[in-house]
Amino acid sequence: METTTLITFIVYLVGMLVIGLIFYRLTHNLSDYVLGGRSLGGGVAALSAGASDMSSWLLLGLPGALYVGGMSEIWIAVGLAIGAYLNWQFVAKRLRQYTEVAKDSITIPDFLENRFHDRTKILRIISALFILLFFAFYTSAGLVGGARLFEASFGLNYESALWIGVAVIISYTFLGGFLAVSWTDFFQGILMFLALLIVPVVAIYEMGGWGESVQAVGEVDTAYLDVFAGTTAIGIISLLAWGLGYFGQPHIITRFMAIKSVQEVGKARFIGMSWMVLALFGAIFTGFAGIAYFAGGGPGTPIAEGAEETVFILFTQVLFNPWVAGFLLAAILAAIMSTIDSQLLVSSSALAEDFYKGLLRPAATEKELVWIGRIGVVGIALIATLLAYNPDSTILDLVGYAWAGFGAAFGPVILLSLFWRRMTKWGALAGMVTGGVTVIIWSNLSGGLFDLYEIVPGFVFGGLMIIAVSLMDRKPVQEIIDEFNSVKN
Repeated sequence: METTTLITFIVYLVGMLVIGLIFYRLTHNLSDYVLGGRSLGGGVAALSAGASDMSSWLLLGLPGALYVGGMSEIWIAVGLAIGAYLNWQFVAKRLRQYTEVAKDSITIPDFLENRFHDRTKILRIISALFILLFFAFYTSAGLVGGARLFEASFGLNYESALWIGVAVIISYTFLGGFLAVSWTDFFQGILMFLALLIVPVVAIYEMGGWGESVQAVGEVDTAYLDVFAGTTAIGIISLLAWGLGYFGQPHIITRFMAIKSVQEVGKARFIGMSWMVLALFGAIFTGFAGIAYFAGGGPGTPIAEGAEETVFILFTQVLFNPWVAGFLLAAILAAIMSTIDSQLLVSSSALAEDFYKGLLRPAATEKELVWIGRIGVVGIALIATLLAYNPDSTILDLVGYAWAGFGAAFGPVILLSLFWRRMTKWGALAGMVTGGVTVIIWSNLSGGLFDLYEIVPGFVFGGLMIIAVSLMDRKPVQEIIDEFNSVKN
């Protein structure tokens, strides 16, 4: 089993490295490296956005949550689907247009500085700092997933598995930049999609069908069948609120900036949402079938406490021959890699474009900036590795914190900067800081209202602060208003 799986893994990884090498030769400047020269077609943009969004959370975290809590965990999937649709519907086209009008901005900090004509550099610095802070936690979540995969598949110890995953992901991100990341994410998105359809279908078939699976789950605990079992109003709101995070995720919305034309957005939205909804159903039914198969009298033995996030991995080992299992496990690696590479790239672009060029060397050459970005990939990956060194870290907790941080710090700022002409630079800064700091403080409190997912107060307080400070501030100059109107019209 291990030898066959290893061969499948190696073939898959070689394919990813080949893509990295191809785009290494096509990367000539920083715009190519961090935004692919705005050349993505709708299909690639959609699947690469979906794959970089979902990560190991989709194949490990969500099935594990369903295995532990039953159908009451589906609210997070509902919230995410709604949030993703609204993001494609309202943000994608406007952001693609506005970033081009705003001096052809290639990063989120770059866009905010140019949108508000900020000559103080304060918006660029603070937004880049938040990107580096929260991506350190987000990337570490993916590394935990990679370590769990190698640990479960090959019997490696946690630390060795962690370093193998880091080496693999750094290699092609370092080489090929945005286009390598986007095209690998495109193929990885297809692989994830197929895996999430195959595993639950085969598992339910092995249990004798859908009716038998539901009956087996009910015999374990009827509460597993109830979407409201054990929930509270705060709990459901917290799960649905994950959808708010989409408006502020830099590794997702940069795909909008990179689409080759606004005419591609409609096609990308249809492909992206179809992929996402079906993939979420697959993850939900994987966890649900896991209850029946492993805990409900099925052929499998109950999963050990603390290992629930390996339910997908266990299914691949018990249901499929080694070659198919290798393919399915490669899908988990694809999910992990597709998110981490995007996060490393956005973080490295913050270092190269927003710190190095923006503050230290405005006259830096394009070749120099590309290499600063590549060095940044390695440095940020090493910091995330140190954060992932705790083997007790859960993927869902790490992702939840980073997702809330980005959603609250950038979500209201991005939305209002695109749709409210009266917004000012100081309003943007106040909202960004308020949202990010609220998440940091709220996440360390507990009990009563503080059990509410921290993205909710962070998003609300950040949005209100933007409005209040902007209204107290002087109106934007006419040049900013004219740019806003040109995008709107």
